[in-house]
Amino acid sequence: MKLHLGKFEEIVLLIVAAQHGEAYGMSITKTIEEELERSVTLSSVHTSLYRLEEKGYVKSEVGGASEIRGGRSKRLFTITERGKESLKQSRQIGKKLWDMASPVVYGQS
Repeated sequence: MKLHLGKFEEIVLLIVAAQHGEAYGMSITKTIEEELERSVTLSSVHTSLYRLEEKGYVKSEVGGASEIRGGRSKRLFTITERGKESLKQSRQIGKKLWDMASPVVYGQS
């Protein structure tokens, strides 16, 4: 079964996996901005997270409230087995395409 991801969904899912159960909207937004030097809105990250959850690629649970957040809790996301499979497929597809394009990209044609 093909488990397709959009590029932005793939980025968000990779960050969820990398943050080992501590991923939430703002932490993902900050990681994208810092690591990819890309401006992104919190709402676009939340939209992607909820879409990934609908697809079964991530699951979420509400974490504890904190004084820093004004007593509000945050929703923590973790990757599922289905999400891991989707990332593996995306990596394989990307590798296949890079292998096809490498002679042109690196001037070996």
